[in-house]
Amino acid sequence: MNRASSNAVNAAIGDAINGGFTEPCRDALWGHVYLRPEFDEMTRTAQFQRLHRIAQLGPASLVYPGATHTRAAHSIGVYHLARRLIAALCERGASGFVTPAGIRSFLCAALLHDLGHFPYAHALKELPLERHEALGAKLLEGEPLAGLIGRAGGDAAFTAAILDTARETASSEVLFYRRLLSGCLDPDKLDYLNRDAYFAGVPYGTQDVDFILSRLYPHRERGVDIDSRAIPSVESVLFSKYLMYRTVYWHKSVRAATAVMKKALYEAIEGRIIVPEELYNLDDTGLLSLIKQRKGPGSPASFDAALALPDGKLFSCALEVPLDTIFDTTSNEHRGPENEAYRRELEAELTRRTGVQVIIDVPEHAGFETGLYVLDEACPFEASSTVFKREVIAAFVKTLRTARFFVDETHKNLLLSMVGDIWKRH
Repeated sequence: MNRASSNAVNAAIGDAINGGFTEPCRDALWGHVYLRPEFDEMTRTAQFQRLHRIAQLGPASLVYPGATHTRAAHSIGVYHLARRLIAALCERGASGFVTPAGIRSFLCAALLHDLGHFPYAHALKELPLERHEALGAKLLEGEPLAGLIGRAGGDAAFTAAILDTARETASSEVLFYRRLLSGCLDPDKLDYLNRDAYFAGVPYGTQDVDFILSRLYPHRERGVDIDSRAIPSVESVLFSKYLMYRTVYWHKSVRAATAVMKKALYEAIEGRIIVPEELYNLDDTGLLSLIKQRKGPGSPASFDAALALPDGKLFSCALEVPLDTIFDTTSNEHRGPENEAYRRELEAELTRRTGVQVIIDVPEHAGFETGLYVLDEACPFEASSTVFKREVIAAFVKTLRTARFFVDETHKNLLLSMVGDIWKRH
């Protein structure tokens, strides 16, 4: 490529990142976030407005009253950091293999990445539902979003392929953007750790975003690489994630609310009281309204507990034990913690023996993998000079994954008196 052609390409890429971003949006975390008019219109569509009615941390506000921020605010924050990220990477060589249309599509994907997200945080994550990424991709391929993406200089199908990672693609540029949006130092994680900590009022999630962006280098296949000066920043992200899970995301009261909602919906789907499609495109209020509408003869007892959550009425944690105390975590046999049916079997026996409703909660697996490559040490992050070796990460995961037994406060002792005998027989 001659100098004139190279200059023209760089000018087009510069315009894709900086041209026409005239609409300011005031964000509590990042200050002024500038949008192109088409991006601003995307945030005013019914599909995006729903995200204003979904709390980012679901029931966490029952424990941390300030944690009422929404998925819409988070989405705008992710878009802001994605724009800063792609600008930094283009300055360091990514302009050699990205396109202006690809950049605009990537920014649309960042802004709209949670478009299909379910209400009530992650309570619906393990239910037999379509993945929220696939739901979001379908929404942005329809109008009015597809037209707005096109007017913004992107492509709706390209944007959908970035979001829905299950879609097959031969595009190396799509794969590059997927890795930017899903990694240890991705805009999603850098926003939610900072934002969740800020609104929960805890110090654990704060990250030095300016320094992190200065230490990232583009790699066509891996997404981003780092140098050894960024190792402490990666360690900070990993430890912050651990602390946020331990103190906020998986606080026992938050898990109590999540477990109740998950059980109510699991039993409703199993009993065909609610069909999965009815849970798509709901907001937090709509979810509770649906449960209230379907409550009646034959509905699960867990419906009452779910409908009491907005009033702050939670089950109590009678017992909290390491996961391997009651589940075989070393194999994929039927007793494994991921087996929803086995958990429900234990719950049913405890409920039958005690005469009161018992819920066993096992949080999903929390990953601490980085997927990063350290350039000046010429090795993957886990093999670098970090203290976060595989055994340390395994210890984090084991500490976080605890089984909790929830029951009405007045029946805690009754439950404890029967748990041991039932474990032995299982």
